[in-house]
Amino acid sequence: MNTFLNRYKSDFKATFNLALPIITAQVGVMLMGFADTVQVGRMAQGSVPALAAAADANGIFFNIAIIGYICLQVVAPLVSSAQSSNNPGECKQLLRASVVVSLIMSVICAMLIVLIGLNIDLLKQPKEIKSMTLDFLWIITISIFPSFVFSAIKSFTDGLSHTKVAMQITVSALLLNVVLNHFLINGYKDIIPALGLNGAGYATLTARIYMAVAIIIYTLRDKAFKPYLQASTQGLDSIKTLVGKIMKLGIPSGFQGFSEVAAFYGAVVMMGWISLPHKAAHQVAIGFVSMTFMAATGIGAAGGIRVGSGMGEKNRKTIIDAGTSALLMGLLFMGTCSLIFLIFNDFLASYVKDDQVVALAAELIIWGGIFQLFDGTQAVSVGILRGMADVNVPTIITFIAYWVVGLPMCYFLGFVLDLKHIGIWIGLTSSLFVSASLLSWRFYVKANKLWH
Repeated sequence: MNTFLNRYKSDFKATFNLALPIITAQVGVMLMGFADTVQVGRMAQGSVPALAAAADANGIFFNIAIIGYICLQVVAPLVSSAQSSNNPGECKQLLRASVVVSLIMSVICAMLIVLIGLNIDLLKQPKEIKSMTLDFLWIITISIFPSFVFSAIKSFTDGLSHTKVAMQITVSALLLNVVLNHFLINGYKDIIPALGLNGAGYATLTARIYMAVAIIIYTLRDKAFKPYLQASTQGLDSIKTLVGKIMKLGIPSGFQGFSEVAAFYGAVVMMGWISLPHKAAHQVAIGFVSMTFMAATGIGAAGGIRVGSGMGEKNRKTIIDAGTSALLMGLLFMGTCSLIFLIFNDFLASYVKDDQVVALAAELIIWGGIFQLFDGTQAVSVGILRGMADVNVPTIITFIAYWVVGLPMCYFLGFVLDLKHIGIWIGLTSSLFVSASLLSWRFYVKANKLWH
């Protein structure tokens, strides 16, 4: 045991130091949505329909936006690999190319969100929340442009191991979002009208614009980035090549995220078939699960950066040790979260001012605790595989796990066996188990074949 710990001690430390700021930034982004849920859930009137509308709007938004977010995350390992190869010019070109990709993906994703919004009746959700859902959706759709620009530059700074940059900006944006939520949701005397759920949308939009502007200014002014920004480059042709490379690696990676997020949104839709309180309860429970998931993706991103560095050095042992330490760290973190969910489920759900929603959400949080280990393992596995530029097979794995196994199980258990909300979440758990098992297996098979 001591030999095992000594072997991975330095890897744990390196991964932890790299991961902590990334985790803080990742969780900070999710906390913005969670802050919206909490503050909307505490509205004196109309909290249940507002929560249900937020579940629909956020589900549609993140179903599509996740493709762009994850597409841009592949830049960090590429930058790390270029830095390890002592190629600052390529780091600079990767930054430029990632910004171009962010703008392309913003337009594509925004158009898809609008298209789905205009056809929202096909989802057969409660009609009383349709107008509220669409108003909120249109507001947050605009925020996809600054949000993607922030993600593009964040991947550049993270790839250079300057992970505190995005962390500091995200934390300050979170505080801004909470303050704006308070005044825009509830109003302030006769000065600011109470906008309800739309107020949360405007707060999110403002916070994301701030994040994009702040990281641009920070990157241009900080001396740590000057050697890369001033490096000589090969011109526009290399940018075009890198844009193609990012899209080739990033879009399949994005569809990995889409497979999972879409499956979880499928659960939102199924909850709406049961009742409005069930839908609202799902939104409450998924808020906690999303935060722990984003923390796990932060560990996966850090592991992916270290794996990318190992790829640049062509060192198989470094790659395997970096991936293993990230997986073990993910298990430790998610195991702790699992205990918290299982013990404090009633307390965590208690902020909503509706007893039925609180009771249902508390039941779902228990299942969130049960599938934490699987969720953490698959999230970290995706990150470290991305560091090896392995995206096509993982995309197939995630599609099978969520669409062939997960969603059919959700429907069968929830409606055929009439287990309702519990059946739906058991189905989600089964998909996470399949994904975690196959993706972690894939990493070790792929890593052990390198340079043989």
